[in-house]
Amino acid sequence: MKKTVVLFLVLLLCLVGSAFAQQPPPGDTGVDSAFVTANEWLNKNNLSVTGGAGGANYEQAFMQDAILVVGEAVAPAHITHPSQREIMAKRGAVVMAQRQLAEYLNGFAIVGDTLVKDGMTQYDVVRSAVAGLVKGAQVVVQEYNREKDMAIAILKLGMHGPKSFASTLYEKMFSDPNLRKELRTDKPSYRGRPVPLDDKYDGLIIDATEHNFRPALINRIFTVKGEVIYDPAKISQKVLVEQGCGEYTNSIEKARAALSSRGVNNPMVIKASGTVSPSDLQVSPEDAAKVFSANQKTNFFASAKVAFVLK
Repeated sequence: MKKTVVLFLVLLLCLVGSAFAQQPPPGDTGVDSAFVTANEWLNKNNLSVTGGAGGANYEQAFMQDAILVVGEAVAPAHITHPSQREIMAKRGAVVMAQRQLAEYLNGFAIVGDTLVKDGMTQYDVVRSAVAGLVKGAQVVVQEYNREKDMAIAILKLGMHGPKSFASTLYEKMFSDPNLRKELRTDKPSYRGRPVPLDDKYDGLIIDATEHNFRPALINRIFTVKGEVIYDPAKISQKVLVEQGCGEYTNSIEKARAALSSRGVNNPMVIKASGTVSPSDLQVSPEDAAKVFSANQKTNFFASAKVAFVLK
């Protein structure tokens, strides 16, 4: 268990919870239709709420590269002036959203079944990072509905990029020398013989739709013998912070489109043969050799030019 927690912290960051909701249908933002402004903002930005009273949707956070939580509140009963009720309800909604975000982040996993909350019990640096993320989240919507006498607030936290979930945790974790010393993986790397390929590939799409695979801040690919083919520890911190360890979609076509934004023109497409953990995939010996050989030629793993196709 210690090694799992440890592994999470050095590679850091590629996310999932112990359970997550299905992706919402198109047009379903996750917000009550009574709050028109909030829904208009979400639809305009093609975003959905990923956390709130209704539960946590970790998969959607990866798909849209943003965490959005919603809080709702009413003004205290003793306040009777309409304007004061609106102000207090809006303020309360932000506080509730911050609480929802704290609970949401506490349920994230870094790799496998390792949760942020497990790390928080052992490392003050992780706890302080999560606290900082809650305080630094951006309030993107505040709305008051007079008919319902209720306000909502939506907080947004980016998954990657400056001041994001990934960058904040990286900065905290890599500033601790004791933590860096512990954060190692003991899994051997794949060292197969290169095989001839029918084309030159500059990226990888791995189809995991037949398996119960979850996105995480650390997603890895193994051989059937347990050797590591793809491990974000080999990726620069800059790439991980800015882009993450891969793209996450629900179709091969969307995966191709997502990788094209990373400069990929001809990705190799393979099917996962199984899972090692909820966030770690396994591939057949034949595909392992192909992926290894393709990467030897164009080194696409170093830039995280990988896309995972989910159910």
